[in-house]
Amino acid sequence: MPLISFVRATLAIILFALALPSAAQIVIGQIAAFSGPLAPTGTHMRAGAQLYFDAINAEGGIHGARIRLLSKDDGYKSEETVRLAREMLKESQPLAFIGFVGTGNVEAILDQKILSEAGIPLVAVRTGTESLVRRNDPFLFMTRASYAEEIEKITDQYITTGYTRFAILYQDDAFGQGVLQSAEQAIKNAGGTLAAKGAYAKNTTEVGAAVKIIAAANPQAVILIANTAASAEFLKQSREAGNLAQYVALSTTDAAQIVQRIGAEKAEGLALTQVVPDPNSQTVPLIREIQNNFAKFKPRDVTLNHTFVEGYLGAMVLGEALRRAGPNPTRKKLRDTLEALKSYDAGGVFISFSPKRHAGSRFVDITILNRAGKLLR
Repeated sequence: MPLISFVRATLAIILFALALPSAAQIVIGQIAAFSGPLAPTGTHMRAGAQLYFDAINAEGGIHGARIRLLSKDDGYKSEETVRLAREMLKESQPLAFIGFVGTGNVEAILDQKILSEAGIPLVAVRTGTESLVRRNDPFLFMTRASYAEEIEKITDQYITTGYTRFAILYQDDAFGQGVLQSAEQAIKNAGGTLAAKGAYAKNTTEVGAAVKIIAAANPQAVILIANTAASAEFLKQSREAGNLAQYVALSTTDAAQIVQRIGAEKAEGLALTQVVPDPNSQTVPLIREIQNNFAKFKPRDVTLNHTFVEGYLGAMVLGEALRRAGPNPTRKKLRDTLEALKSYDAGGVFISFSPKRHAGSRFVDITILNRAGKLLR
């Protein structure tokens, strides 16, 4: 063989070999908080998604392609979410995004047209704000119930059991203000009264002023529209102030972390809404699958909590869409497949999307912490 032909043939083989890893790999991107007060949320969302991808990869991937999850830390800062998403799109060319954390962060992504300009779907965000549900962005697919549905569950249950005077702690940003509107309306519709409301600044636990305002109003029940760190500090200070109200937090608060931060004694009696089934259940197929994979792959530095389940569920929905999209899917094909996903049984949690509704789940439950720091239904 002439030297030049040999060189060309060798070069072709090398280029083909170099192309193989990317052809057999699907990159999924995540921008979330892995530092700051919401670090545990981002970490557990990532770990849940990664566990699902690990299990799928161990079985040969999807249509022969392995799933690679790339994550970047935005510190719960919206401007960083936008910057890092653009950076990841340019450098790594993910097929889809997953597991972003925070209402304002997701809204910034949509406002800056990051998804629409890239034509890339974003699945399983850690927010359920009603404004995003109503917005129904064609590239955003939510796999949890809305905050409005959580609030409705709370007001229905507590009004039914005789609670009429409510107070609200809320985070003073798009997340908190949006849910506050839903809560005010839900309380009014149910025949209750909003006795007081108090705010704290995003990315802080400065709840002292809110504690005083709400304690002075002597409500029967206090709804916490807050993240875990702020909820823990508010509950701690409220207990110390002698406020004996019933406290109920949205799913944005993690029960185990509350107990870890302030102890089981102060946490006892805190009720929390949940948008996924109990991680300790032995009857829900989704949870049994997660428990089995958790034991098999042994994720480090995380616990099997509700946020972990939420991350796994989101990855599971994305995985099902990848299967249905077929080999070598494009972003458009994946987006269209997600939108056509109807009545998908994710092991006892049902997900349905349509062109008119990209909020795929309506599952809401209420749990309560006992004196041992364990969640009960």
